[in-house]
Amino acid sequence: MNYDALQLAARALESTTGRSHTVLVVLGSGMSEYAATLPDPVDIPYDDIPGFPVPAVAGHAGTAVSAAFPAGNALVLAGRVHLYEGWALEQIVFGVRSGILAGCRAVVLTNAAGGAGGHLEPGDLALITDHISFTGQTPLLGPNDDRLGPRFPDMSEVYSRRLRRIAHEVAEESGVPVKEGVYAWFTGPAYETPAEVEMAKRLGADLVGMSTVPEAVAAHHMGAEVLGMSLVTNLAAGMSSTPLSHDEVKEAAAAASTRVTAMLNGILHSLLG
Repeated sequence: MNYDALQLAARALESTTGRSHTVLVVLGSGMSEYAATLPDPVDIPYDDIPGFPVPAVAGHAGTAVSAAFPAGNALVLAGRVHLYEGWALEQIVFGVRSGILAGCRAVVLTNAAGGAGGHLEPGDLALITDHISFTGQTPLLGPNDDRLGPRFPDMSEVYSRRLRRIAHEVAEESGVPVKEGVYAWFTGPAYETPAEVEMAKRLGADLVGMSTVPEAVAAHHMGAEVLGMSLVTNLAAGMSSTPLSHDEVKEAAAAASTRVTAMLNGILHSLLG
């Protein structure tokens, strides 16, 4: 990971917006429209941020939005890139690492996921308690830069219990049901086979998807608190007779936009006043 390139992007985020930021949010598939609801927004296309990779997948806008809250500012990344698009892992986590270097100490990662756990249904929101990687990949491969984090980070609590507690409090106050689960990261872009989903279930996974884990690992490596939240957009392969499609993911995200907005607004107001 090129530390100088990350610093250049972090400085660009601060200078372009004229703000410092303490909370970073990454919006998953179909959730980019949330950025339009943010208070006092300053938009920055990824193209204008040095080193930022630009998403090419439908449902990922490719815009960073600075939002002003009473007790601080949030940086919201509307869209992410994925391993299946051919991006290197250091590029996949570039935005998250830049945001943390720019001052964000809490990172909220959202995604659209398939439901593999018996307690999850399409439309559910689930906080990620832990993850399993089936890709064999990690953004920590290669030489370690001690300015970013330790060579051998402890992974006992990648997803912050404190932030999950805050999210549950927000859910109760806003009347939005929220569940929990373990997220399994697959490479994609093909959806998981029924046998792969069954394997993931037997190993303890409740959610399956193609993102989030490398960003969570990179953020945790840098000492930031991480909150992961999945929107269950469909039942995983083998659990439904309906073929899986990306259109279904986007439609489910649109249908759940009110609940996603309520949760993210509540979490940001809890963290930023």
